[in-house]
Amino acid sequence: MSITKDKVVQLNYTLKDEQGNVIESNEGQAPIAYLHGHKNMMPGVEKALEGKDTGDKFTVTLPAVETYGERLADAEQRVSVKHLQGAKVWKPGMIAVINTDHGQRQVTVLKVGKFMVTVDTNHPLAGRELTFDLEVINVRDASAEEVAHGHAHGDGGHHH
Repeated sequence: MSITKDKVVQLNYTLKDEQGNVIESNEGQAPIAYLHGHKNMMPGVEKALEGKDTGDKFTVTLPAVETYGERLADAEQRVSVKHLQGAKVWKPGMIAVINTDHGQRQVTVLKVGKFMVTVDTNHPLAGRELTFDLEVINVRDASAEEVAHGHAHGDGGHHH
């Protein structure tokens, strides 16, 4: 069954940087699942998976604009240190999670004061060309409920 809009796709992935170093992978873990065609996956990855079938393994290298976006120059922001999640003591260069109006977001700590921290709100991988090793584990038709909710349910997907 080919990957098209309204299919639930289960896949394994390994994400590598420009030098081929592994940044992230779900190797040895359960596959991730997403609903194709509903903006649940980076545009470049979704485009690369379109039309692929169960069992397909391939590698795709994508420009920043198709993954985490380009780096924005004016992305520095001062936030209260109490809004940072992920560590007790913060140092420049560390990655923190903050809650925003658009959900959780990763930021990079630039400068630490007693009460306020300066962070870079660009995603840590923004502005970089990234390579994805992808393996399609399973493709199935989405249920009417999944399509209505706009995401996959069950194994590797969203649980209500």
